[in-house]
Amino acid sequence: NVYIATHEGLFLLSQDKARYQIGKTRDALMGFSPHPSQSTTFFSSGHPSRGGNIGFQKTTDGGQTWERLSDGLGGRVDFHALTISQVNPDIVYGFFGGKLQRSIDGGRSWEYAKGSIAPISLSSDPKSENVLYASTQNGVQVSNDKGDTLKSISPQLEGGAVSVFVFDPLATYALTFSEKLGGMGKSVDGGITWQRIQETFGSEAVLYLAFSKSQEGVVYALTNANSVYKSTDSGNSWKKVR
Repeated sequence: NVYIATHEGLFLLSQDKARYQIGKTRDALMGFSPHPSQSTTFFSSGHPSRGGNIGFQKTTDGGQTWERLSDGLGGRVDFHALTISQVNPDIVYGFFGGKLQRSIDGGRSWEYAKGSIAPISLSSDPKSENVLYASTQNGVQVSNDKGDTLKSISPQLEGGAVSVFVFDPLATYALTFSEKLGGMGKSVDGGITWQRIQETFGSEAVLYLAFSKSQEGVVYALTNANSVYKSTDSGNSWKKVR
């Protein structure tokens, strides 16, 4: 099963075919991140269908109901970029109002990280709670101190937009969708050097990547055309499933 956060709430793609809406909310879930070990716990942010901002919220029943944990900093937040640490789920990052926010208590209280960054998306590291990755208009930035300082992870990605960057759960390879690479790329040396993948996305851009927690090598990609692609060989080849 694949969970898809949308402008109209949360959906479930079952067996790569049927799509169901979960719960009654029709809120725009602009930021969405799963708990690393609890399969029915998710975190999200965005804006309600009635207007305004959601703040930071959590579900423990697979998206049936949501609880607002906090407003965040700078007014009730609408995190478009959001990620939970895969190592320590008490560590959360969100970007709102031009600033990177950080929580170390599961999103109940927040502080501003010292690093200056404008991320398109954020992702965490599978092995270190201190490491944060930010996809930007100018490559990928990495922080080794929870967002306080950042540097480019790869000269190969600099000078072009990156919509998504993620490591697989075992940190053996990374995938990205990069303007400089001309599409999807794969790295097996920690994100430093990249090989272009000959995928089948056409003119579509990949906005999100998600790894299966039960099947090694299975990855899903969601594009700007709302298409869902699946790889069963660690991102080396892709097939459209919806």
